[in-house]
Amino acid sequence: MYRSVDPRIESAKARTMREVLDRLAIPDLTALGDERVGPCPRAGCGGTDRFSANVKKGVWRCRICDPKGGDALALVQLALGTDFMGAVEWLEGAQGVEIDPAEVERRQIEKQKADAKAEADAARYRAFAKDQAAVIWRSALPFAGSPAAAYLAARNVDLAGLPYSFACFRYLPAHPYVKKIGRARRELHRGPALISAIQGRDGRFSAVHQTWFNPDAPGQKATIIDRETGEAHPAKMVLGSKKGGAIRLTGTACARVLVMGEGIETTGTALVADAVLGASYWAGVDLGNMSGKQTGRNSGVPDLSDVRAFLPPASVERLIYIQDGDSEEKMTRAKLTAGLRRAMNANPYLRSHIVRAGDGVDLNDLTQGQPENE
Repeated sequence: MYRSVDPRIESAKARTMREVLDRLAIPDLTALGDERVGPCPRAGCGGTDRFSANVKKGVWRCRICDPKGGDALALVQLALGTDFMGAVEWLEGAQGVEIDPAEVERRQIEKQKADAKAEADAARYRAFAKDQAAVIWRSALPFAGSPAAAYLAARNVDLAGLPYSFACFRYLPAHPYVKKIGRARRELHRGPALISAIQGRDGRFSAVHQTWFNPDAPGQKATIIDRETGEAHPAKMVLGSKKGGAIRLTGTACARVLVMGEGIETTGTALVADAVLGASYWAGVDLGNMSGKQTGRNSGVPDLSDVRAFLPPASVERLIYIQDGDSEEKMTRAKLTAGLRRAMNANPYLRSHIVRAGDGVDLNDLTQGQPENE
């Protein structure tokens, strides 16, 4: 049976980030050029400057609860704790409300222009960031026998003796942790770091994944605190273009079975355990990268227009995603499902699976003896 498309959806999608921020009236946001920085509007998150929205690019992110972020509609869902259609109704009113077609067209044209400019700006930044990442990679030292290798070994990811070169890993002894806060770039920390190469679909270098660790506490990440605000920052950071890429632990070539976890330690734990004989093991960098865009928040349905999203090599016959139990269940499952469905759409003969570590822990936690409900 034919069902008409709700006209409110296109009208809501055509609204700019500036309009939506004005409507939401999120308190304590500071304007820094095109950025609006302040506490996260999600209930229970808060903070002081962990949330940012860019009114030119039409995107937002929270580095604590949702580093991937999203568009203006996703921001309404985050701030109000509602679903996609709830956000549409909040913006456009109840179903049946007449919407001026001319106004919808005006918003769409304005948004298309803004999107095109944002994409051009983003492409220029990706090229710049990739160049900076290459400088870091070239300056890094060999991984084998380094404190970075000892850090992973202390995390029960002892790669010594395995039949791989682990050319994706390098080490820097005094690597600066530089963060853009507002308009300024500030060095918040300097110390030893594991430097990992992210390779794009074509196998070429595209970014670095950086993990700072504490040399005085085996197996522990560095504690990074902004001394001005007292806010903690994650000990991991990506520089370059990670989209669609992966950290290829077992090498550039890929076997018929590919096992992928979100992070290096989860994937490395599965590799050390030889979880799937003869498989390749790649780390997906983060959940958003493994998933790509979805059609609706936590829908589990891939947005197939996201042409830069991760896809396994065409030679892969079986794709296994590892689901850590220390992330929010609904969001994590939806992202992994969307990623697998995207891969199966590209290769209908692909078999795919999600393997779950357990509630409250990731796979690496289990090997270190952490109770599942701790």
